[in-house]
Formats: sequence, structure tokens, C-alpha cells
Amino acid sequence: MDKSLFEVINKPINVQKVIDSVVRREAGAVTTFIGTVREITKGKRTLYLEYQAYQSMAVKMLEKIGTDIKEKWPEAKTAITHRIGRLDISEIAVVIAISTPHRKDAYAANEYAIERIKQIVPIWKKEHWEDGDMWIGDQLEQKPYQKGRPEMGENE
Repeated sequence: MDKSLFEVINKPINVQKVIDSVVRREAGAVTTFIGTVREITKGKRTLYLEYQAYQSMAVKMLEKIGTDIKEKWPEAKTAITHRIGRLDISEIAVVIAISTPHRKDAYAANEYAIERIKQIVPIWKKEHWEDGDMWIGDQLEQKPYQKGRPEMGENE
């Protein structure tokens, strides 16, 4: 697997570069998921987000997702780039591009990828609002941080 297809970066994501990395002659479909920063979450106005990551492990987990996709959809080619640092409203946080010979597999693999990112990749999000800020906990927002902030090497 080409490890350059999986990145965690601290600058704006070049969407076309991610897409181009999976385009190939045998693919009849390329699906792209672009996750952006939204302004209103659960009724609160977000000013901006801050992402941090256990970067080397985050890249390994993105690679694992790519490997898992290849096992489930053998003809798929996957590229994932996630951004860290401060992101303002509407900025791109993650881009997932997947090519397959047929669209159904590309859609399914892309949905699988974003769900697995939220489950296993050690990237943490801090929401900044008009009246304060808070580390959100795991990306599924099901478990808060015990100390109110992420810790490098934390298992969950």
C-alpha cells in the first residue's frame, strides 16, 4: 500500500491532490467525502475548531482503514487526509477519496472510512464558542475526557 495516500497535516488540504491520487484507468467511480467545520452544533454557534492528533499513530490508523477497505473492497484505492490545528467555519477538516470500478462499492467504502476515522483515529477536537470552549471527547462524542482535555497516548 502506498503510505503517501494517508496524511495528517497542519495546512489547508488540497482536495484535487487527494482525488488525483486515486484516479486510475480501471476505476469507473471516484467518491469524495469532504468534512467541513459547521457553524451551529447542537444549537450552539461555533466560532472555530482546534484539532490535535497523536500524529504518528493517527497516520497508522488511517493506513489501517485503507488496508481494511482493500480487504472488504479489493478493487478500491483509498486516500485520506485529515487536517489539524485551527480551522474556521467552512474550512475543510478531512478529505476521503476512494476509487472503484463501480459506484456502489465506492460509496460504501467511503462511508466506512469516515465512520472508522471517528472510531479509531486519535484526533481530538476542541470547539470554541462565543461563551467558552471545550474538548469534545472521542470523535463519536460518546465519552468525555476524564481530565477535560486529550492526552497523548490516551487509549480512548
